[in-house]
Amino acid sequence: MAELTEQEQVRRNSLAELKKAGINPYPAALYEVNAKSSNILERFPTDNSLFQDISIAGRIMSRRIMGAASFVELQDAYGRIQLYVKRDEICPSDDKTLYNTVFKRLLDIGDIIGVTGYVFVTQMGETSIHVKSLTVLSKSLRPLPIVKEKDGQVFDAFSDPEMRYRQRYVDLIVNPQVKETFVQRAKIVNTMRNYFNEQGYLEVDTPVLQSIPGGAAARPFVTHHNALDIDLYLRIANELYLKRLIVGGFPGVYEFSRNFRNEGMDRTHNPEFTAMEIYVPYKDYNWMMEFTENMLARIATELHGKTKLSVWGNEIDFKPPFRRAPMCELIKEETGIDVAPMNENQLREACKQLGVETDATMGKGKLIDAIFGEKCEGKLIQPTFVTDYPIEMSPLCKRHRDNPELTERFELFVNGKELANAYSELNDPIDQLGRFQEQLRLSEKGDDEAMFIDMDFVRALEYGMPPTSGLGVGIDRLVMMMTDSQSIQDVLLFPQMKPEVHAAAAEEEQSDLTAHGVDEAWLPVLQKAGIKSYSQLKEANPNKLFNDLGGLRKKLKLDIPALKREQFDAWLNG
Repeated sequence: MAELTEQEQVRRNSLAELKKAGINPYPAALYEVNAKSSNILERFPTDNSLFQDISIAGRIMSRRIMGAASFVELQDAYGRIQLYVKRDEICPSDDKTLYNTVFKRLLDIGDIIGVTGYVFVTQMGETSIHVKSLTVLSKSLRPLPIVKEKDGQVFDAFSDPEMRYRQRYVDLIVNPQVKETFVQRAKIVNTMRNYFNEQGYLEVDTPVLQSIPGGAAARPFVTHHNALDIDLYLRIANELYLKRLIVGGFPGVYEFSRNFRNEGMDRTHNPEFTAMEIYVPYKDYNWMMEFTENMLARIATELHGKTKLSVWGNEIDFKPPFRRAPMCELIKEETGIDVAPMNENQLREACKQLGVETDATMGKGKLIDAIFGEKCEGKLIQPTFVTDYPIEMSPLCKRHRDNPELTERFELFVNGKELANAYSELNDPIDQLGRFQEQLRLSEKGDDEAMFIDMDFVRALEYGMPPTSGLGVGIDRLVMMMTDSQSIQDVLLFPQMKPEVHAAAAEEEQSDLTAHGVDEAWLPVLQKAGIKSYSQLKEANPNKLFNDLGGLRKKLKLDIPALKREQFDAWLNG
């Protein structure tokens, strides 16, 4: 354990003195609370007969000690309120220890106390609680960051993102406005749940540990089950299990699921994230577009009372109907190139012509996706349904009814980011098996995001699945947009963070990389890609890491030359 600071030692000394005085700093007994700060501040000024015998508990956030009387700012889960603490009120007998010693000397900012008393308005016009009794409920052994305010301006705020995300508990204490984002997150989820339940769809739970990770193109996390002595995967999606339930006869099922993908982290991606997927039989992707835009309009209205919102500096209108445009038409609109009839070699040439980076593992679908991502995505600001994806990009999606080279799929883009993905679901078991086998071919080429073959799912389809439409929505990204949050870490209570590394250890890891020929300018990029040591560099998938580094250089807008393959290979052989 790190050496205690002077303030931490003082607090431990106070803890010892409290115990010596016969006061338990961490009592076990229930403390009855019958009032909330927000209710008092809202209702008391209009009815002074209320709150004349209250009990409230919270954290000391500031105090002004003035001889025999003092003022304390108490923060509970609902806000802050002023306490008026008078020595002779909390110490009615001759023994004034509770005020003179405990309150004035042994309590600190951050300590949790309970008080009883009555509400009044001070001469300065501030609604306050006149304290009649005070109980110590929890002694804080670490000082809180001090946030100073003057004339409405905040000074010394606890604003460093690294500290805020790593110590969310402190962030919530000293930046109570952060709680509102998570209150709104809960409201978004509940609005969606109510919307689905009203239409008779059933919420279900499906496995997190899976023998075959299916339902998406992504690299899974691998774990091992000791009793069965088998490797298992953390789910990357819950699609295949939910569709099994449609085979089983449910009228519509949905799940808010925690998914896990062993991929990069950035402003809109976390390796652990929440997705909502819903599947409704006898519907198609056209029906699902209307269903989706109505759902989003309802969420915006429930949260903000309107459909027009400010999102990352742009005004976004979630009022239906949204624009609908086929993917290949959007590419042609932006680049002048019609990719629809092209084969893989022609697509590689088109990528080269457009300056879009590729690698040997990419098939036709990923090449088209790379062009779309580079040239189109960022320009889709207002809600837009991008429809009719090439079949190579959608191994679980039904072929288009008018063009067998395309699929009945849409992705919803808002403010340049994908928000939802939906299909007319593939229910032909023979076609599905063929698509899985094509994914296997891509996997053998080195695509570590290609899907596994799930023969049990194929077997389920062989029993017959009705025509079905499915929708997946990234909840974290939806919350980012609906709350105008800049980073996914702002909408996750406990985002994934790299382990805390002491400065000396970090320096040693960096020197390990540079000693093997890695350019210093690329160290921050490698760190963003999760590579902290030379051994991790050697163990990484070289093709994927090379592409990730190129993408991160662009995202971080670094003023360094693009990474050459021979330069990267030299690092690996350093």
